[in-house]
Amino acid sequence: MASNLETLVTVFGGSGFIGRSVVRALCKRDYRIRVAVRRPELAGHLQPLGKVGQIHAVQANLRYPASVEAAMRGADIAINLVGILAPSGAQTFDAVQAEGAGTVAKAVAAMGARMIHVSAIGTDANSTSRYARTKAAGEQAVLSAVPSATILRPSVVFGPEDDFTNRFAALARMSPALPLIGGGATKLQPVYVGDVATAVAEAVDGKTKAGATYELGGPEVLSMREIMEFILATTERDRMLVTLPFALAKLQALLLQFAPGAFKLTPDQVELLRGDNVVSEAAKSAGLTLEGLGIAPDSLEAIAPQYLWRFRKTGQFAQKGG
Repeated sequence: MASNLETLVTVFGGSGFIGRSVVRALCKRDYRIRVAVRRPELAGHLQPLGKVGQIHAVQANLRYPASVEAAMRGADIAINLVGILAPSGAQTFDAVQAEGAGTVAKAVAAMGARMIHVSAIGTDANSTSRYARTKAAGEQAVLSAVPSATILRPSVVFGPEDDFTNRFAALARMSPALPLIGGGATKLQPVYVGDVATAVAEAVDGKTKAGATYELGGPEVLSMREIMEFILATTERDRMLVTLPFALAKLQALLLQFAPGAFKLTPDQVELLRGDNVVSEAAKSAGLTLEGLGIAPDSLEAIAPQYLWRFRKTGQFAQKGG
């Protein structure tokens, strides 16, 4: 039986939040990993995740096909994790999530390699959100070039370095009130980053169906209001939750899209909150879920307190998990 050490996996976007967990999961399964990122000199934090020589970072930018082709040379499998929540300069939704995904897929097809593409629940070619539309275009481009590709669509992903729970916890530390866009009724199914990484590793192992789209969600469906209340309770912050109608939120986002850090809010993000972000009944029936892969997902309540403790008023003196 061939060892996984003989298999080279190129991970596009491997230095980001989800990428770190994916690289860690693949290292534990003894794959050789080529991390393709725009700034390889900033990917040194990945090295301790594997054995000496197991992880190698290379330069690649999805806007430049030649760099993507170079990153794929000799690779057996490609994982595309590249995505953005807000455009910046040349890094537009179209360039990164639609055209960029297609560029990776074409390079994969040219190598005769396998591909795993991480997209998002809520992907919709007819959505009012440009993020969701370009995610849909990216999926289509991937399947057009590599029909056997596995698509993984997670709901909102949480974990120690996320830009979701940490963002609202930071906002609660600075602001006397937190906004509930649309009244906080939007339903989400938060999924732990470690479970998403395990699903990716299972796909690399060949345990997913070729050409299938999996939807990844945690064990609970929660409203935005319930998530905000959980974050406030966990961080021991007493803050008002103020309902903000979608129209007013979008108006405010025209200014807040230029705000720094936790205060940043784009009009496109407001549009995303108009629709629920949960695993579909169709995916459940087909077994195209975490549970279908034999993965028992961890809940927000089980994981988040292990890192949100630092946002408590006495967090600097508290023990982790205390």
